Amino acid sequence: METRSPLIAATDFSGPARHAVDRAALLAAQTGLTLTLMHAIPAGRVAELQQWLGSSPPEALLHDEVRVQLQELADELRAERSADVRTMHTVGDVTECILIEASTLDAALIVVGASGAGFLRRFVPGTTAERLLRRSARPVLLVRREAQERYRRVLVAIDFSPVSALLLETARRWAPQAQLVLLHAFEVPFASRLHLAGIDDATMEHYRQFVRSEASRRLNEMARAAGLDEGAYEARVVEGDASRCIVQHEQEEDGDLVVLGKHGQSVVEDLLLGSVTLHVLSEGGTDVLVCAEPQRQV
Repeated sequence: METRSPLIAATDFSGPARHAVDRAALLAAQTGLTLTLMHAIPAGRVAELQQWLGSSPPEALLHDEVRVQLQELADELRAERSADVRTMHTVGDVTECILIEASTLDAALIVVGASGAGFLRRFVPGTTAERLLRRSARPVLLVRREAQERYRRVLVAIDFSPVSALLLETARRWAPQAQLVLLHAFEVPFASRLHLAGIDDATMEHYRQFVRSEASRRLNEMARAAGLDEGAYEARVVEGDASRCIVQHEQEEDGDLVVLGKHGQSVVEDLLLGSVTLHVLSEGGTDVLVCAEPQRQV
């Protein structure tokens, strides 16, 4: 019998986490996958409770409280989203617990909420979301906005690295009905030095046009290889810093999801996310789905 990898949504029962579990339930319902709704009780909280109130009874009460909260939330998601939801909770480091459960279930996607308050929820260094994004070899969806409907317009950041084809595949999997914007940003290397070296403006412009044309060709080639119809996507090639171009287009296009790769200069994934990824996470205002490079997935 074929097994289908589930989604995992982690919740701390906060407002941002509620947006995340709502989105996860919507994705689970539209894909027919099971949603595992989980909560990790920090070990320090259990120790603190025991220190104040005694030994085993307070800890048991804490587990009972979490179990009830998870069940109530799962019941709401089943009723509102028609999703298949199971629950689990554990004690320990929150990031480690999520990663272990994701590995155990071979999860297809990890869904977490962003930190902060207000409509544009911020990506805050040091949070569970940041640690998961740094360490996970599986796709991680950072949810900022309320999940009112399916994703409608998705920006896919393409740099033609090995992860690019995976980004397109991932976007189609989780937003199958969305209009895709395939965005490639380029910069002329050593532009100021080329001018100083006597390269005239006409030659520079010829080079820019060549880069645009070649990038556009490759974007359309990727789309065709993925089986996309012409009306299902737009190919955009722009000049400028990639991180700023992505955020600018996200805002101008009124997109509701950005899909991008986790690029770093080291194979140690818990140290680097890549400057472009970090900038988009920090400065953008919409949901972000981050994928690791294929050879780094385990």
